[in-house]
Parts: sequence; C-alpha cells; structure tokens
Amino acid sequence: MTEGMNTIVVPVQDLAKATALYRELLGVEPYVDQPYYVGFRAAGHEIGLDPNGHGKGLTGAVCYWNVDDINGKVKALLEAGGETAQDVTDVGGGKLIAVVKDVDGNMIGLMQ
Repeated sequence: MTEGMNTIVVPVQDLAKATALYRELLGVEPYVDQPYYVGFRAAGHEIGLDPNGHGKGLTGAVCYWNVDDINGKVKALLEAGGETAQDVTDVGGGKLIAVVKDVDGNMIGLMQ
C-alpha cells in the first residue's frame, strides 16, 4: 500500500439525515450502509459517516492517512508530542485505524 490520505470520516448524530445530505452532495449511493457506518466513494476518496464518532471524542471530520505500519507510526507520533485519541482498533476485514491528537488538539487519523 502507498501511504497517502484518501479517507475522511465525519461524526454525525442523525445518520439517516446525514446520509441523505451526503448522497445529494456527492451524487452517489453509499457502498456501505449500516447502522454503525455509511461509506461513500466519490472522486477517489472515501467519505464515511460515523454515528458513534462523537462518543469516541471526535469533534469534527478526521482525515485518515494510510500507513504500512500503524503501530510504528502511532509510536513515532506519540514520541513527537502527539497524544492518543483512539488506540489502534480493528474495524473489520483486517483494517486497523487509530487517531492521534497533534500538539494543538487536531485529530490525525491513521489507517492500515
């Protein structure tokens, strides 16, 4: 996998209303439509709606950077002054995600 950013996850409170809005905005149907996550693919990016995001401490959209070694990258970011916002978590299918806060409290998403 090549490192780079292609996934944006948006915490939402009303998944049905958010799905309708993003369907209209992006002009595509979701490829995943589940009670825990709705995912769209548009213009080479994934836009995900997470109804549990606020409960995980997300205050806004999080851009996820693809990495080859998520544990190593989390460790390096913490050593550089970052703070854990979400530990490495398997979200299914072998996909791992984590979120680190930068020194100003901005969320950095990591995905392997």
